[in-house]
Amino acid sequence: MDVFASLTDGVKARGALFGRAVLTPPWALRFATGAELTVVAMLSDHAWLTAGQERATRLAPGDIALVRGPSPFTVTDRPSASTGPGPAAYLVTTADYCDPRARPLAPRTCGEDPGGPASLLGAGYVGGIGEALLQVLPPVLVVPGGPPPLLDLVTGEVARRSPGQQVVLDRLLDLLLVSTLRSWFERPGARAPAWYRDTGDPAVDHALRLLHDDPAHPWTVTRLAAKTGTSRAVLARRFAARVGEPPMRYLAGWRIALAADLLRDTDATVASIARQVGYANPFALSVAFKRVHGTTPAQHRARHNPG
Repeated sequence: MDVFASLTDGVKARGALFGRAVLTPPWALRFATGAELTVVAMLSDHAWLTAGQERATRLAPGDIALVRGPSPFTVTDRPSASTGPGPAAYLVTTADYCDPRARPLAPRTCGEDPGGPASLLGAGYVGGIGEALLQVLPPVLVVPGGPPPLLDLVTGEVARRSPGQQVVLDRLLDLLLVSTLRSWFERPGARAPAWYRDTGDPAVDHALRLLHDDPAHPWTVTRLAAKTGTSRAVLARRFAARVGEPPMRYLAGWRIALAADLLRDTDATVASIARQVGYANPFALSVAFKRVHGTTPAQHRARHNPG
């Protein structure tokens, strides 16, 4: 099972917010879209991105940043800049890419000077991002020198208007997101999650495939060891060394991640979801879920589906 393909196959943007800004120093953008993930691609010049308590991250031309939401973050022309009042401070929201102080230069493009040296593309991801995917991402990740042909295609589409364009933009954002994540996981020295990479141990890789293919099965380390042709002690030791945690703890985390996605994306009952992910009853799922998320399954569903 290609877990990365499975996780990203369900990632489909719906009404994604796209925009391009052309800017002349000093400038600052405050992103407040509330999106689960926001993509920021630096098209020309340099910038600094600051999210929460993280240190400012420098963006060079061609760099693509993914920022986990929903908290606001800023992109500025220098690390010490702020987004206080001023003609060069713009707010990015789900209603407008730039606030009224910026004049439109082209469709979905704003700024004060069409010849400004700095240009960036932003996209707020409105759609289902899987829990298993989100939980392995840092608050900010940057892929240097993103795929130019893809960025060129997105930039060209953003600056025009044509029938069916929102659908095209949504699909381009899906492709940009998946390509960026794959590049980030495959970078030198990357600590990609166990579900993305080969661990280098055939028995451990086999055990992971079994857990991913059938998470609802009543697995034990003994059963996994029998399936992988090793002893219980050997598999437990090698799994923890390669994956970073024992097999049953990994399985518990995987089950809860799957349950979180089902609660958000389906109308299935908590009892049905519990059975799908390997819990005997909704009470058992609720206890495990609250231990991880601090909320019950019903509260999690209500938070993500307020309507």
